[in-house]
Amino acid sequence: MLTRLHIKDLAIVTTLDTEFSNGMTTLTGETGAGKSILIDALGLALGDRADTGMIRAGCERAEITAVFQLAESGAANQWLQQQSLDADGECILRRVLAREGHSRAFINGSPATLKSMQSLGELLVDIHGQHAHQSLLRTDHQRTLLDGYAGNRERCDSVADLFRAWHRALEERERVRTTAAERRARLDLLRFQIDELTALALAPGEIEQIDREQRRLSSAGQLQLQCARMLELLDEAETSARSRLVRANTELDQMIRLEPELTECREMLESAAIQTEEAIAALRDYADGIELDPQRLAQVEQRLEEIQDLARKYRCRPQELPERLAAAQQEFAEIEYIDSRLEQLERQCKALEERFLAQSEELHRARLAAAGKLGNSVSDDIRKIGMPDGKVEILVEKQPAAKATANGLDRIALLVSANPGQPLQPLAKVASGGELSRISLAIQVATIRCGTIPTLIFDEVDVGIGGGVAETVGRLLRNLGEQRQVLCVTHLPQVAARGQHHLLVKKRNEKNAVTVEINQLEGSARVQEVARMLGGIDITENTLAHADEMISLSL
Repeated sequence: MLTRLHIKDLAIVTTLDTEFSNGMTTLTGETGAGKSILIDALGLALGDRADTGMIRAGCERAEITAVFQLAESGAANQWLQQQSLDADGECILRRVLAREGHSRAFINGSPATLKSMQSLGELLVDIHGQHAHQSLLRTDHQRTLLDGYAGNRERCDSVADLFRAWHRALEERERVRTTAAERRARLDLLRFQIDELTALALAPGEIEQIDREQRRLSSAGQLQLQCARMLELLDEAETSARSRLVRANTELDQMIRLEPELTECREMLESAAIQTEEAIAALRDYADGIELDPQRLAQVEQRLEEIQDLARKYRCRPQELPERLAAAQQEFAEIEYIDSRLEQLERQCKALEERFLAQSEELHRARLAAAGKLGNSVSDDIRKIGMPDGKVEILVEKQPAAKATANGLDRIALLVSANPGQPLQPLAKVASGGELSRISLAIQVATIRCGTIPTLIFDEVDVGIGGGVAETVGRLLRNLGEQRQVLCVTHLPQVAARGQHHLLVKKRNEKNAVTVEINQLEGSARVQEVARMLGGIDITENTLAHADEMISLSL
């Protein structure tokens, strides 16, 4: 509920700080005292579009802050949690209007867009009158009220779930149908690719092995020549490494006789001679094994060419060709069985459609039954509050399956006739703001257990009524205040006396400027204000007694 409203430099307001309580609060004051400024300010805090002309003359900016206390399970608190803006059950909306530049908006201290403010505002406050936030004018809210009145929540959830499941199946069926239409050409291509890649018969590790063999075969002549040159250097030439090592060892033997410390050097030379002999033997064996095989080389190069050509064709590395074969085989298997998948989806779509239509029909019947009762209840109430010929009817019109939505098959509209001979027409087309407010009041009372918006504001719902009708309006508002927070701007003492709380809005002159102040009225001050509303300028003792009696009877 709304707990506090702070206004600074808006219209004729310099600074205004007002606290609100639960139950029914009436706001009264002379015509032009500034009661509408409160509604306008709250509307700005809830995301209404701003006009720089609303900023107080001589000021560069205006500020409005609205503070709400939220129920833990309320829709507004859940919205804040989803947006990561929750603050321990409190909601602070702040709007700053700048004469130069755009307005700014904040939710619990975080910058917000007007769209976000409006979305949240629709969950916090419903303003009835010639103002914004008239959720009753929206057909989706009318449907929600009717379903709440009828106790259709579980039916609605089931229908919505079935609708979504049905449409998911329809989308999958269309996707599969598109695939099926391309099936034949795709299968032919996949079959050709599978045959081509299978015929290649590429074995694991074959590419690396055959690449090594190709390099060896293509270099056989060069390897033979290099082996011969190395053998000549190591063994066959007169100055070969082997013969030089032999001579070195002979010379060292003579030196050792003179210097025994060279024995270790002798051992190293012997080791070098032995390793040289082993290297010569290994080279001779390798050279003997080298064969010039042009035929095998041609075979290897042809195989490599086949692999590389296919890799270029499939735009991949040669090592990835087996993966391409596996992918083609998997896709071929999936497409090959697409007919059975399509048949399965056809059956699924039909079954879901039948279930959706059956449950939508049940929902339609429940809505029809509730619509008649709700229409009659609201009609009875509006006839008691100044619309003796008023009639409300809730249209529940079943649409064809092609127009189905997650809300079922029904088009729901709240139709109203306010005057004799006037045809029923949508609530949004009702011309009179006062009539619209009273119709809204009657609907709120009839659906009081269904609504979820915690704060309701009725702006001059008493236009054009008086006497017993005004008392009835007051009683209905008081009843509504037992369930939710109600703020009512009124000019009627019968309505003002019904409030559990009373705020007086008045202008006052201050340093050649006009400003607005709000006072909480209690006791004799409240009696005085109700008496003013009853008697005008001259307030007699009888008028005061009458006002006191009206307030006492309402407690």
